[in-house]
Amino acid sequence: MTVTAPDLRAFLLATPFFGGLSDGSLDLLMSMLAERRFEAGATVVEEDEPGRSMFIVKSGRLAVSKRTSAGSVIPISVLQPGDFFGEMTLIEMQNRSATVVAEAPTVLFELTAQNLYACYKADIHAYVIVLQNVNRELCRRLRRADDRFARRAADNDN
Repeated sequence: MTVTAPDLRAFLLATPFFGGLSDGSLDLLMSMLAERRFEAGATVVEEDEPGRSMFIVKSGRLAVSKRTSAGSVIPISVLQPGDFFGEMTLIEMQNRSATVVAEAPTVLFELTAQNLYACYKADIHAYVIVLQNVNRELCRRLRRADDRFARRAADNDN
């Protein structure tokens, strides 16, 4: 199902992914989004599976986790409305880096690599803004990971 609801505009502009886009660029990207619904407990993406799309959380709550080499599951983060995930597969074209499971009934908007390429061909300015937004969010995540790592190292020193 393609997303075109006018009430979606304000929500999308408030997300880190769509910030700074013109009305026309936002309309283009909105026309490319597909709505996906998941029940509580459903796995949205699985670590190490191929992936060529990313998701924006419209509603619900999702748990992100990684498996250790010993097979245990380590919680990484929780995603809520306005968050996005899966963008790494669009940038580096590698398999999924983590597992994402819906903790509650969840509505997501999916953007595929093919759609992102179509955006590039149709509106290079929007494409650049989207990539800047993705890079900005990846930097925020890296800073948070650095802080967690530094805190853990400091705790081990004490």
